[in-house]
Order: sequence, then C-alpha cells, then structure tokens
Amino acid sequence: MVQDLVIAIVAAASVGSLYLAAAAKVVKQYERGVVLRLGRLRDDVRGPGFTMVIPGIERLRKVNMQIVTMPVPAQDGITRDNVTVRVDAVIYFKVVDAASAVIQVEDYRFAVSQMAQTSLRSIIGKSDLDDLLSNREKLNQGLELMIDSPAVGWGVQIDRVEIKDVSLPETMKRSMARQAEADRERRARVINADAELQASKKLAEAAGEMSAQPAALQLRLLQTVVAVAAEKNSTLVLPFPVELLRFLERAQQPGQQQQQAPGQQPQLAPGQQQLAPAQQPAPPPQSAAAKPQRQPQRHPQAPRPAPPQRPAQAQRPAQPRSPQPSAAAPAPMPAPPPPAAVPARPSHPKPLAKH
Repeated sequence: MVQDLVIAIVAAASVGSLYLAAAAKVVKQYERGVVLRLGRLRDDVRGPGFTMVIPGIERLRKVNMQIVTMPVPAQDGITRDNVTVRVDAVIYFKVVDAASAVIQVEDYRFAVSQMAQTSLRSIIGKSDLDDLLSNREKLNQGLELMIDSPAVGWGVQIDRVEIKDVSLPETMKRSMARQAEADRERRARVINADAELQASKKLAEAAGEMSAQPAALQLRLLQTVVAVAAEKNSTLVLPFPVELLRFLERAQQPGQQQQQAPGQQPQLAPGQQQLAPAQQPAPPPQSAAAKPQRQPQRHPQAPRPAPPQRPAQAQRPAQPRSPQPSAAAPAPMPAPPPPAAVPARPSHPKPLAKH
C-alpha cells in the first residue's frame, strides 16, 4: 500500500512538473507577450520576465520591440526627366503596439517591405535625376511619410528611410563625366586668367619701379643668372635685354633719314642757305622743232619772202654752283640737269609755181 502511495505521489509530481513546464513562459527585455485565451485577445500585454499561461487554453505570442533594419530591394524606374535609374534603399522601423502588430496584420515585416518598394517606385517617378543625386534628404522625408501613413494602423513606427544607391546607365555616366570635366576646365581657365591678371598688375608695378632706377633691371638680370647657375647646369641661358634692342633701333634712325629717294630735294647742312627762286638756273629754251609753226598761205602774186635767218645755237645754261658741304653733315650730290634740246635746222620753203 505504501508502494502505491509513492507511485501516486511520483505521478502527481510528474504531472505538476509537466504543467509548470507548459505554463511557465519567459519574456525577454526587448519583447512583449500578447496572450490569446481561446483565440480571444487579452487586454493585458505581458511585460518582460517570468509569466504563466494556462496550457491548452491560453497562447502566448512574443513580439520583438527592437528597431528592425530592412533593406529595400533595388527598384527600376523612370524619372520625371525620362532617365532610367535603379534605386535601392534601407528602412528602419520598430513595433510600438504589440497587440496591433499581431491582430491588425498577418506579417508586419512583409507588409512594411512591400509598402517600402511601392513607395520607392512612386518617389522615383515624381523626382528628377538631379534630385535623386543631390537632394536626397527631401526624398527621404517624402518616402518616410508615404510608408508611415499605413504603418501606423499596424502598430509599426517608421524611424528612418535612406536611399542607398542610384545606378545610372553607362551612357548617362559618360555624359555626366564630360559635363563635369567641362565645368572643371572652365573653372581652371578662369583661375588661370585671374592669376595672369594679378601677375600682370604686379609686373607693371615692378616695371614702374625699375624704370625709375635703370640699374635695378641690370641687378635683376644678374639675380636671374645666379639663380640659373645655382642648378649646376651645363648650359647657361642668358636673357638678352630688350633695352639694348631699342637703343640700336634709335641709333639706326638718323642713318635712315639721310638716305633719300632719287628726285627729292637734297637736305642742306645746318650752315647752308637755300637759293632764292631768282637765283635758280633758268630752264633751257624750247626748240623750234618742238612746236612747228603753221606756214601761212601766200598769194601767187605776192613777192617772194626772204629766207629766214638761222637761229643761233642755244647755249647750255650754266650749272649752278652747289654750296660747299659743311663738315657737320655731308650734302648729297645734286641730280644732273636734263640735256638741252638742239634746235632742228629749218628747211627753206619751196617757191610756189606761177601759172
């Protein structure tokens, strides 16, 4: 009989231990327990720690209250400016109402993932390419509002939404690279032009200072030679001063002024005087052969005229005596006068025949 009592006690202890094992539940700190009694939601949500449920009658469902990081799969779309892009994002959310997360939606994780994908496609179609690349904060806020609106009824709170990467076609990447290169080149040219302007101003100031002291240019030249020679080069480059070229150019100008083209009046020395117009040699007389005179018609009964006298031979005009050149500046040789025309010998008129 004692043996039967022991067996009964052991059996009761076993059943009690099995009941405790089935009824005892432990809820972790980051979890909340939702109890369903015969399929009906209990108002009290079990907090973290040890709790008991009625086996077979109550069912405890644990809900994680931590922030969940969920990647959104990459979505292909066309922007508002007709550019095909591929955008992926990441979403951060957490459950704030465990009972609603269990009762209102079958799987809140899958629901949030699908809502994030559809909202991301909508944002791509409403935005330009420049906004996707440079103005992501505004797009992130708009995407967060689009996902958070239906998620509130599921007991889920959207903490943050971030667009991770925007994939562009290769042709668009090359176009953007050429645009960026052109912009960089434009800024480089502007910077170089500004630097040259500032350098020219400084050089102009330095030239003004050196013009006041001509020896400063020679000292600067010597400093340049010393700087070049300090490198121990086998070839020494010596700058040729421009002022020397200007000096040689000024020295050649008086010699060029003395050379005159033929036919021009010679330049007089400082101590000479130009002859007056009355003292100029008279031009040679024009010959009678140059202008033939018209013989008048004679009447048949008119007496025979006497033969014209032979004109004297025109004498060559005396050459004007050129003034003696001074020792200061030699006077050029005057051009020889044109030769005097020799008058043609007049022919005797033939006598008219008498009828």
